[in-house]
Amino acid sequence: MKVFGRTTISEILQDRIVFRNLSPLDTALPELDVLGKDIGLASGYIPRKSNVDYARVIVKLLKHIQNLDAPSIEIENLVLVGDTLLNDVKAFENICQVSGWSGKAFIGSENMDELVRIDKEMTDTGQELYLANRWSSLSDFDRYCFGCNMPIGSGTAVVIDLDKTVLGARGRNSHVIDEVRIQAVHNTVKRMLGQSFDKKVFSDIYEYFNSDKFHSFTSDNQDYLAYICLIVCSGLVSKHQLENDIKSGTLQSFQQFIETIEDHKNDLMPNLENIHSDIYTRVQTGDPTPFKSFRRNEYLSTIEYMGKSTHAASAEEILSSEIVVTEEVRDIALVWKERGAILFGLSDKPDEASIPSPDLARQGYVPIHQVEAWSVGCV
Repeated sequence: MKVFGRTTISEILQDRIVFRNLSPLDTALPELDVLGKDIGLASGYIPRKSNVDYARVIVKLLKHIQNLDAPSIEIENLVLVGDTLLNDVKAFENICQVSGWSGKAFIGSENMDELVRIDKEMTDTGQELYLANRWSSLSDFDRYCFGCNMPIGSGTAVVIDLDKTVLGARGRNSHVIDEVRIQAVHNTVKRMLGQSFDKKVFSDIYEYFNSDKFHSFTSDNQDYLAYICLIVCSGLVSKHQLENDIKSGTLQSFQQFIETIEDHKNDLMPNLENIHSDIYTRVQTGDPTPFKSFRRNEYLSTIEYMGKSTHAASAEEILSSEIVVTEEVRDIALVWKERGAILFGLSDKPDEASIPSPDLARQGYVPIHQVEAWSVGCV
């Protein structure tokens, strides 16, 4: 591993990025409400990454970018670079299906305990997946596409996942992203509970309920989990009681849980009444990220872990303690951009965890993609 200096995601993607709210950071691109009217989405509806409507929005944005950059050339092919076989591949399939473009997806997840391995699979819709256990295999993927008469350049739209792909590569640096999120939950709960906060109780609750076996209850939603930690740490509900209610089927969803707390809100600590009321209201309106103060803490925690080391730090030291840019993704993306491909970044991370609040922006804080970080890789 080698350190390639400091950079930003914006070097690769400029402001051509959308986070969870699907609001483009590039002001030259149309907002979701404009696109939504054009494709018949209900007002205020924000589709999630695995949804076909999400793909319809992304296709519209990609075509708009192509028209801005090279109006005489049409997009013929799609390339996606991501890290998961679930959301990333589903989004890839949907975009290909909606657009009619041919596509290939590179899905990386580094495992240095295995020999270098590349698997090629076909999706149900006939698109090809290139699965690699090294991020350095991106250069091989580029050559492979060329050999398949699909050179990545002019006429190609390249969609790059941000989280655990270009930033905090899965299997190499993704553990720091997970640690930062836990730290953000910890800081949020501690700040709200003050002297009554017990770090051991918090750790036990978070580790216990942050598990696959509770996903049917938490919906694998970190906002829900943070709220659960807050309520249990406050003493209103015990871990044992909550566990028994879930196992017995008395509680089957987070919606039921927060409804129960609403029924007993007069028993909450006084300083938690307002935060509960805000989260409860947002849950009722379908907001998938209702714990806004937690997500704002996640933004602050994230930027604290970017680019903080000195030039003397080794690649291994930086990878273990910071969120870094994946040099292999950066390097090949800049090559594709030079060849004429259009690049676009996707993130399912909430906007509140990615973009500073107006108050912070006035203090000089910038969105995550403009924060300097070390670029580390094997190129």
